[in-house]
Amino acid sequence: MVNLGLSRVDDAVAAKHPGLEEYAVCQSSAFMKGVFTFVTGTGATFGLQLFIKRKFPYPFQWSFLVSAVVGSVASYKVTRMESQKCRDLWLFLETGKLPKDMGTDRRN
Repeated sequence: MVNLGLSRVDDAVAAKHPGLEEYAVCQSSAFMKGVFTFVTGTGATFGLQLFIKRKFPYPFQWSFLVSAVVGSVASYKVTRMESQKCRDLWLFLETGKLPKDMGTDRRN
């Protein structure tokens, strides 16, 4: 049995897909980068808003909501880019070709 996080994958499936464990590690890393980006993006935006509020007084009512939205958008973008890298890795491990190479028509 091969462990992927908390779930186990049958040996026959793991033998059929030799890159499964590398893909799972890559996806886990992508999700953790997304979580880290959300936390730091939200905190940095909130801190920037507190700094701006000292210079230009404005209502504090929407500060955290704006910070959470900015952190969410940044997190989505980072996670999406990293997941695309993982999908490219998966295709390379399964086919031996990079995704950009698969769409070209090369004549020998």
